[in-house]
Amino acid sequence: MDSGDGKTAVTVHPAIEGLSYLLGTWKGVGEGGFPTISAFTYGEQLTFTHPGNKPVIAYSQKTWKISSGEPMHSESGFWRPKPDGTIEVVIAQSTGLVEVQKGTYDAEKKEVKLVSELVGNASKVKEITRVFTLIDDELSYVVEMATNLTSRQPHLKASLKKL
Repeated sequence: MDSGDGKTAVTVHPAIEGLSYLLGTWKGVGEGGFPTISAFTYGEQLTFTHPGNKPVIAYSQKTWKISSGEPMHSESGFWRPKPDGTIEVVIAQSTGLVEVQKGTYDAEKKEVKLVSELVGNASKVKEITRVFTLIDDELSYVVEMATNLTSRQPHLKASLKKL
C-alpha cells in the first residue's frame, strides 16, 4: 500500500497499535554512571521495527563514544505488548547478558515501564528496570540497575529524537 509520499505503509498488527509511536529510528545522547564506574556520555541510536503480521516489535540499540565514534554497547530483542496493557520484553546484550522483562505500557501517556524477571549470564547484575517516555516528540529513558554489591540505582538516561 502506497502512503502517498513514495513510502510503503506498513499495516500495524492490532496488538501493537498502542506502541506504534515507537516505530522508526531514534537518535540522541545519553549519560551513564554507577557507584562502581566513572560517569560517561554516549551517542545512541534505537530502532523499533514491526513486520506487520505479528504481534511483536523488533528492537535494536547501539551506542558509541561521542568523541571518536568508536562503538560501545549494543543490544537487540523483541517487545510483545498484550491487549491488557502488559508487555513482555527479551533483550540480548553484546556483553553476553540477557534480560527477560515484564511491565506495563500506557498508550495515552506514551510510557513503558519494565522490570527484569530474569537477568541471565550475569555474575554481578541482579535487577534492571527501564522506563521509556515520549514527551513532545522526544523519547527519553532511564535505566536503573542493582548488583550483588549495590541496591537499585540510576545507571543510564538518554533523550532521543526520531529521524
